[in-house]
Amino acid sequence: MVAHVLRLRLALLAGSLRTGHPVRTVAGLLAVAALTVATCVAVLSLSDGTLQTARSVIVLGGAAVFLAFLLGPVLVGTSDQLDPRKFAVFGVDERRMPWMLALASVISIPSAALIAVGVCVMIVGIGFGAPWPVAVLSTLLGVAVAIVAARIGMAVSALLLPERRSRELTALFALALIVIAFPVAVFFASMAWDGAVPQAVATATSIIGVTPLGAAQGFLFSVADGDIAAAWLSAIVGVLTAAGAAVLWEWLVRRLLTTVERPVAARERSGLGWFAVLPSNAFGAVAARSLVYWLRDRRYIVNVIVVPIAGILTVLPLVVAGVPVAIAALIPAPLIALFLGWLPHNDVAYDSTAIWVHIASGMKGVADRLGRLVPMVLLALPLLAVAVSITLAVVGDWSLLMPFTGVVACLFLSALGMSSLSSVIAPYAVSRPGDSPFQQPQRSASYGSYGAALSLLAALVLTIPAGWLFVLTLLEGDRHGPATFWTGIIVGVLALAAGVSLGGRIFEHSGERLMEFAETT
Repeated sequence: MVAHVLRLRLALLAGSLRTGHPVRTVAGLLAVAALTVATCVAVLSLSDGTLQTARSVIVLGGAAVFLAFLLGPVLVGTSDQLDPRKFAVFGVDERRMPWMLALASVISIPSAALIAVGVCVMIVGIGFGAPWPVAVLSTLLGVAVAIVAARIGMAVSALLLPERRSRELTALFALALIVIAFPVAVFFASMAWDGAVPQAVATATSIIGVTPLGAAQGFLFSVADGDIAAAWLSAIVGVLTAAGAAVLWEWLVRRLLTTVERPVAARERSGLGWFAVLPSNAFGAVAARSLVYWLRDRRYIVNVIVVPIAGILTVLPLVVAGVPVAIAALIPAPLIALFLGWLPHNDVAYDSTAIWVHIASGMKGVADRLGRLVPMVLLALPLLAVAVSITLAVVGDWSLLMPFTGVVACLFLSALGMSSLSSVIAPYAVSRPGDSPFQQPQRSASYGSYGAALSLLAALVLTIPAGWLFVLTLLEGDRHGPATFWTGIIVGVLALAAGVSLGGRIFEHSGERLMEFAETT
């Protein structure tokens, strides 16, 4: 039966190569081969450096590979050729099925690339003094755990996520990946190695080497370094990780084979975009409609593009005036956060006459206020993650991560809260849908501009405590860092909650005024 599954796996692999687009398939294979060769050469070149450098690079790289194999199927949403449900018709023993599929998954292009890189890691470990049985054992353990992790990711994706992944859901996964991966990449890229491993990287390597993420690689290089205690700890963690992954994979296969999902009586929804991804309630409807507007209406798009450009341009006059680059670099990220949170301050006006849908349906004001903020939150999170990471890399002091994040979060959340108030209290006329975003209509009253200015000023005032603590952090050291972070987060969350609550209450009692505004501007 094992031979039958392996032959079927080879047939599936050959079939996928034949049915795919020839040029695209060949290009993909060549790209994977080139990347694998480059990685192998890079790993082997670590033999010319120090043991600590090789240990840091390989342990951290092994952790990244493990996460890629585990989360890649969930993020990408590719169809699983080895889905256990496809083999249920063959009458295979349920207890043998997990191990047959795990063995068959070795015959794949990612697994072949993983094995090739693992062999290179084994050679490097032996070159630094690790006994060859230890190197072989750690390599087999690392490869096996990664392959089973990929199976687990495929099974979780099949159980929890739709088979045909929408572009919107993939976009959400991509945003989450940017928010997490980009700051980490910038952190490691900004380290000054100078022929030695930075202390922060060495500490991260020691920690990850005794976790399930990099236990196999940590075991190999702890033995090579003569650190017996760390080697035993990594070995125990690695074995427990492999056993836990095997148990979880076996349970997932049994779940896939024996569980029948409850049929849904409703008609399958297709082509609904964000409306299919977000919750089926008032908040989800407003959020989906707002996302469609923000991603397609050029009036919104121009605002989003201008904000980061304006934030970056503020550095130039400061540098020309003689302000040190390390100080001037701290300005753009908070400025971008402030204006991103302030952008929805006139969102009701951009609705034009469509505001009547919210009013006529009797929608709760809180649902309207929160739904309108979703597009800006999704756009701002990756943008601010990139801005904060680049700022700290330029400044060269990653100990400011916590206090600086607190200031940026306070500005952004406070501005969102004040915008929720301003958009219902003092909306002002904007260009109509389809008009040029740079065309501004005549306004019969000026109170709207006062409301916009006051909401911006209120967000700045609310950030004064966190800003003052951040200045103390710069002057007196990082002992004020935690206080700055939590002050910024708490003040920002309270300002957002107050703005949404009060703005929602005003929205519910101002329907007639808002409709009159939409009809006459």
